[in-house]
Amino acid sequence: MLAYILKRLLLMIPTLFGVLLLTFVVIQFVPGGPVEQYLAEAKAAPGGGGAEAGGLSYRGAQGVNPQRLEQIKALYGFDKPARERFFLMLGQFATFDLGKSFFQNKAVSELIVEKLPVSISLGLWTFFISYLVAVPLGVAKAVRAGSRFDMVTTLLVLVGYAIPGFVLGVVLLVVFGGQLQWFPLRGLTSSNWAELSWGARIVDYLWHICLPVTAMVLGSFAVTAILTKNAFLEEIRKQYVITARAKGLSQNQVLYKHVFRNALIPIVTGFPAAFVGAFFTGSLLIETLFSLDGLGLLSYESVIRRDYPVVLGTLYFFTLIGLVTKLISDLCYVWVDPRVRFD
Repeated sequence: MLAYILKRLLLMIPTLFGVLLLTFVVIQFVPGGPVEQYLAEAKAAPGGGGAEAGGLSYRGAQGVNPQRLEQIKALYGFDKPARERFFLMLGQFATFDLGKSFFQNKAVSELIVEKLPVSISLGLWTFFISYLVAVPLGVAKAVRAGSRFDMVTTLLVLVGYAIPGFVLGVVLLVVFGGQLQWFPLRGLTSSNWAELSWGARIVDYLWHICLPVTAMVLGSFAVTAILTKNAFLEEIRKQYVITARAKGLSQNQVLYKHVFRNALIPIVTGFPAAFVGAFFTGSLLIETLFSLDGLGLLSYESVIRRDYPVVLGTLYFFTLIGLVTKLISDLCYVWVDPRVRFD
């Protein structure tokens, strides 16, 4: 087991290297970088169309003094060759130094820590509500397989899965936030949140989180519910269940004492990936729609503004967490099912 874990940890290194290399190469060919944006602002400013700057590769460089242009490039680190910048970045990332934002004058790690509570808040609620609804629903569907309840709930689950989260979010905002005005339109807390009592703070937080979590949850538990149902149906048809029933065990004893553990193996082993995925996937549009300042919105804005340290830093952070989560998911197989061996 230790050798397997060590091998997986070593394999993370070339994976991270490949992801960062590919992204870095793509960035070199994307127009509208930070230097070009600075030059565009300088050109648009009064009196910005003065000196010549012939032979420069940056579009919009006309009218900027060559010496000033070199200072701008040095400010953003573009005075060094791409290869040197890439290996300098790798050296920083090896020590978990994610660099400093071009436009926000803060370290990338500091920005991630600032935005993380919002994403964690959305992710935790989405994860726990999804599983608390999906697993009991999947068990009930398996026990009543083929019944009207099974068909109706399957239809509702599939309809919910087919509706994109951001579309549902728009509907919820228009109906419950705009027309009925039952819920707030933006933010996780009210402007006077610091002045409220602890009980009022909790109510205010739940009031704000209701619509975005509903938009994220509706489609996320569909896969888990169907997976739970199919896993239970597969186990119910096995020989040991027939034997347990022949011994006179009740339906609940057979279902929850024998079937439950084996049927939940594929679901439990997916907990780590689902837990982390709830934080970082599918939240971009929801955060943007409900004006929630989280990691998804930070990543989107950094791409739009060509804030490359934030783009690469958050990508490194997400990729590393994803690789570690995948390893934990694989190890969960051994923890849940002792028959599994990685030897």
